[in-house]
Amino acid sequence: MVRGLVARRSREPARRGWLRGAPAPLWVRVLPGVLVGGVGVATLVSPHSLDIGFVLGAIPPLAGLSYGPVATVLFGGLSVALLTVPAFHLNDPGSTDLLTICFVALLSVFISFVRSRRDAQLDLERTVAEAAQRAVVPPLPERVGPVGCAGLYRAAQRGTLVGGDFFDVRDGPYGVRAVMGDVQGHGLSAVATVASLLGAFREAVLDRPDLESVAARLDRRLVVDSARSPHAELFATAVLLEFAADARAVRIVACGHPAPVLLREGRVMEIDLVPWTPLGLGLLDSGPLGGVDVPLSPGDRLFLASDGVWEARDAAGVFYPFTGRLAVLSNGDRADLAERLWADVLRHSEEIRDDVSMLVLTPDG
Repeated sequence: MVRGLVARRSREPARRGWLRGAPAPLWVRVLPGVLVGGVGVATLVSPHSLDIGFVLGAIPPLAGLSYGPVATVLFGGLSVALLTVPAFHLNDPGSTDLLTICFVALLSVFISFVRSRRDAQLDLERTVAEAAQRAVVPPLPERVGPVGCAGLYRAAQRGTLVGGDFFDVRDGPYGVRAVMGDVQGHGLSAVATVASLLGAFREAVLDRPDLESVAARLDRRLVVDSARSPHAELFATAVLLEFAADARAVRIVACGHPAPVLLREGRVMEIDLVPWTPLGLGLLDSGPLGGVDVPLSPGDRLFLASDGVWEARDAAGVFYPFTGRLAVLSNGDRADLAERLWADVLRHSEEIRDDVSMLVLTPDG
């Protein structure tokens, strides 16, 4: 299964909700039919005339919430039939009652037509938006060269697939390189900066001979973008990795971002790395950029997480115990580690207001 930056579609309807563009729930769709059947049965089995004709006025609008114009016409016709057919003896409705039901039915058909057209346009716009966001951050492959990959991304802003976090893994002439970062802000306002940084990273992977120069390229990209707008001060935190050809070592450079943690034989080992200046604030002005080289053993995994995970809090304000929980959860399936940790974060913190990204890299050289 390909694991990428796109939230699982099975979760998306629940996030959107009925009033946020998701299809009407089942109980709303069956309610017009239930009312038609209920009124019809009640009038047929009752020995006396029933004064429940007012219920019929609710059937066409309810149908318009869930169905198209044709189905709404059908429910409107059934409502009129129930009101006028003598066998149902609905207390001999007058012409005013009949005209009211007819007017409500016609109005419901018109509203259903308008809603259907708007829903179609909304679906088209959502499809285009999702395609554009996937073009910015395409799904992550299961393997890049000798490195196995698994990722998870959850955007903080509802209805979006991309926010202010980003990660990518690319193979190039200088080896497999990976990046994870977090730009200033989150949500759609940060997508342009994410796209700019990922484009710079993908280009630098191909022509920059060392990891430090890749970081410098990303820094320059943000500095140039900030200079184009007099009121913009763009910056981002990032951590970059470069694997040796045999995947037995990795070089890590951090720019204001937490270093990865190393999972080895069921233990979580924090990598001693001093983060450098965040991107966009002028790395070259802060002195030479340095990284660390970490030897790797078979079975090792590198786990990277954004501050949406590190800074998640419970109702009492207690931070999520990231390293402790990661040690407990790391014994299961490697591919599902990020998903299991995400579920654990949600149990700890009821509401996550920041973008969340996780990346699990497994060198199998």
